[in-house]
Amino acid sequence: MKLSISIVIPVYKNTDIFCRNLEIDKQFLTDLEIIIMNDYPLENITEVVHKIIPTAKVYNNQQNLGFGSNVNKGVKKTHGQYVFLLNSDVVLKDRSFEKALHLFEKDDKLFAVSFGQFEIDEQLVGGNTARFENGLLHHSRKQRQKIEPNFWAEGGSMIFKKDIFIKLGMFDELYSPFYWEDIDLSYRAWKTGYHILFDPQIKVEHHHETTIAKFFQKQNISKIVYRNQFIFHWKNITDKDKITSHIKSLPKMFFYALIKKDWPLIRGLFMAIKLLPKILNKRKLLKSTFINNDNQVLSLFKND
Repeated sequence: MKLSISIVIPVYKNTDIFCRNLEIDKQFLTDLEIIIMNDYPLENITEVVHKIIPTAKVYNNQQNLGFGSNVNKGVKKTHGQYVFLLNSDVVLKDRSFEKALHLFEKDDKLFAVSFGQFEIDEQLVGGNTARFENGLLHHSRKQRQKIEPNFWAEGGSMIFKKDIFIKLGMFDELYSPFYWEDIDLSYRAWKTGYHILFDPQIKVEHHHETTIAKFFQKQNISKIVYRNQFIFHWKNITDKDKITSHIKSLPKMFFYALIKKDWPLIRGLFMAIKLLPKILNKRKLLKSTFINNDNQVLSLFKND
C-alpha cells in the first residue's frame, strides 16, 4: 500500500519554510517516493533537500514554469498509482492520508480526495462548494463533517489517481503562474464523469498563500485571479442558459469596474481576451469529453 503513493512537492522560493516543514514531514513519508520540484531557477536546492531526505528526487527547473506546469512535470516523473500533492507550506500531522486509498478502492470513478486543513488561526477548512449566480460561478468554503462530495480538490493538499489526472489533461497551463488550476481540473473531472470527495478524517496544517502573498504584489495577484476566472468560464461552461447569463454580465461587470476603478479586473479581462483563440480551441476539445452538463454538476451542491 505504501509504495503505491508518490509525493510531489512543488517549491518556489521560501526555502527556509520548505526545509523546516520537510524536517517535520519526513517522519510520515518513510518508504514513499518523494519528488521535489523546484521552480526557482536561481537556486539549486538539491543539497539542502538531501541533508533532510537523502532518497528524495530533486528537480531544479531551468526556467520558471508556474504552479500547474511544475506539478505536471513532477507527476510525469512519479511511479506510484496515486499522487499526493503536498505544498511546501503544508505540515503533516500523521499518515492519515493513506486512508484515502480505501476510498479509491471502493470507487473506480473517484478521481481525488481532498483533506481537512488547519489554517494558521486553527480554523479547519478544505470543504468547499459552488453555485452559478449573476453570470459567474462562485466557489466558497463549506464546513463538512463527513466524507462527502467536494466541489474541487485543493491543489495544496490532495491525493489523486495518476492515470485519471493524465487522462484529464493534467493542470491547464493557461492558468500560469497560479490560481484556478485546481478548480478547473476538478470541474473537468466532474463533467467527465469522475468524483471528488472530502475526507475530514485526513488532516494537515496549511498556511494558505504564504508564498504567493510574499513574492507577488496584491494588484498583480488580483489581475491574474480575474484573468483566470474568465478563462475558466469561457473554457468550461457549456449550458446555454449559463453562457447567455455570463455574456450578459460582462458589460455590466466592465462598466462597474470602470466606475469603481477596479483596474485589476479590467486588465484581467483584456489578458483573457488575448488568450481567447487558445481558450476556444481547448473548449472545443473538452466538449467532446464531457458527459455531464453544468446543471448536473452544480445540482450536486445545491443544498450546501
